[in-house]
Amino acid sequence: MVGDREIALSNPTKVLFPERGYTKLDLARYYLAVSDGALRGAAGRPNVLVRYPNGIDGEFFYQKRAPASRPSWVEVVSLRFPSGRSAEEVVPRDAAALAWMANLACLELHPHPVRAEDLDHPDELRIDLDPVPGVPWTQIRQVAQVVRATLDDFGLVGWPKTSGSRGMHVIIRIQPLWSFHEVRQAALAFAREIERRAPQLATSKWWKEERRGVFIDFNQNAKDRTVASAYSVRPNQDARVSAPLTWDEVEVADPQDFTLETMPARFAQVGDRHAEIDRSPCPLDKLLDLAVRHRREGLGDAPWPPHYRKEAGEPPRDAPS
Repeated sequence: MVGDREIALSNPTKVLFPERGYTKLDLARYYLAVSDGALRGAAGRPNVLVRYPNGIDGEFFYQKRAPASRPSWVEVVSLRFPSGRSAEEVVPRDAAALAWMANLACLELHPHPVRAEDLDHPDELRIDLDPVPGVPWTQIRQVAQVVRATLDDFGLVGWPKTSGSRGMHVIIRIQPLWSFHEVRQAALAFAREIERRAPQLATSKWWKEERRGVFIDFNQNAKDRTVASAYSVRPNQDARVSAPLTWDEVEVADPQDFTLETMPARFAQVGDRHAEIDRSPCPLDKLLDLAVRHRREGLGDAPWPPHYRKEAGEPPRDAPS
């Protein structure tokens, strides 16, 4: 039982992480142990299911449509995508929903940056620090500190976390007043500002052929894009997780320290480092003003991801030769 709901785990001894021997039952117990924090990042939002039915060494798939055979209490919401298609996606609300998702071998939580009650206005801007191959963690830390200073200058509050992979995410809770297009504009302006301040460390260049250092992936804010949220278990052999941090911890934290095995004890000891994230949503006016200034100075739009409609002012989507 999880609360007042009965959750049946099918094949609970199914090994999902062969090197460590972690099973589906271990995954479910992990999410129950950190449920308060995990729900703060994913609850009330449509979630893409990222499923690993044969463990991390097998094939995985993204499932946007909620399974037809699901408990009546699992909430869904109909989400329309840039392609024009739509699907009913799962909206977890409680720990029982996390356990049910674990039973589907959903390692990661992939929520959209909107609430189910308002699907058109994001309440998160996501700064994704994505290092190119060969960039050390120390450089990601350096870029994170530039991000922190820039956030302060623009009156924004950022909540850092390890991605659970090679990079770092900084989440900004924003007022749900702007469209996806406007939030992406703000994210692009922010990425360009980081590159201006630290050109030897970071880049806003979309094409991989032009990147160097740490890429600030502004397109993670385009509609229908998701990132692994806080406490997500990532598909690497040590079952690393996306760990919320304080800014002081950014300077000393090692992503390898945060795993499915170690995070429950940390959570019990220090709680959720992002517990106050919803307290003060931020305005985007200053970043949008910066985007206007960029356009006035001749900096137009940047390429959108593949399969998105061509936007006015967008440069060609042809990768450099």
